Amino acid sequence: MTLQQLKYALEVASKGSMNEAAKSLFISQPSLSNAIKELEKEIKITIFIRTNRGIAISNEGAEFLGYARQVLQQYNMIEEKYMSGKPAKQHFCISTQHFTFAANAFVELVKEFGASEYEFTLRETKTYEIIEDVKNLRSELGIIHLSNYNESVLLKLLRERNISFSELFVAKPHVFISKKHPLSINESIDLDELDDYPCLSFEQGEYNSFYFSEEILSTRIVKKNIKVSDRAAIVNFMIGLNGYTISSGVFPKYLHGEEIIAVRLNVDEVIRIGTIKHNDVTLTKLGEIYLDALKMIEKEL
Repeated sequence: MTLQQLKYALEVASKGSMNEAAKSLFISQPSLSNAIKELEKEIKITIFIRTNRGIAISNEGAEFLGYARQVLQQYNMIEEKYMSGKPAKQHFCISTQHFTFAANAFVELVKEFGASEYEFTLRETKTYEIIEDVKNLRSELGIIHLSNYNESVLLKLLRERNISFSELFVAKPHVFISKKHPLSINESIDLDELDDYPCLSFEQGEYNSFYFSEEILSTRIVKKNIKVSDRAAIVNFMIGLNGYTISSGVFPKYLHGEEIIAVRLNVDEVIRIGTIKHNDVTLTKLGEIYLDALKMIEKEL
């Protein structure tokens, strides 16, 4: 196996086509196809599934490409540092449920890193995709929550993917609402007080099982339910529709001003929030900086 073969495989995955990848690599399509076949033969898996519509990445292939991406990133850093005469461009990616404190910690990472060149990615996405990102090494860390309802299912899923969960903190459930909401004057809120207001939740796409929900108590029946795909929309609906969502209560005000508040919810539940990491991966310096920023949240609770 060579670095060139890894580069070829990643380019094919990026382009989604042997022809397009061959053009960008300035080699013939038959040469590229043969190189990929030789690689697949050597590692004894099928990376790309050939179809009439082009190519698709197999499950085994996605995992292999994750490792290949890590190898090439490390090689490029060595090459840039010791051969190009200029500082290496740093790469870092995390995947997270829609937690505002994850963005807060990301801000701290950028401030502390302070290098002239970097490419950082913060992916706020669906629960299943977070797990797949970490499994396939697209993201160094993921951030999810466990509850009494989903813990056994998600921990089993993580074990099957060679991923470990590390608890950051335990939080009591809170209701996020607009400061102008009729219930905003309450010190705490009962579930039945929420019946007449829209319940806001993040949609989970193909994997829309209750176990993958970002909100606890996801199985309860509500009269009004709005699913959204991004955090900005959920904030707008809190303000414009008196909607609410249930989460941890950790909500850095500087990210959304003073418009949204968190009120304690009267339920006998806890939310375990933590990071997930592939067991074969050692955190980079950037990963350690980000993890330290996340741990500071616990001290602020």
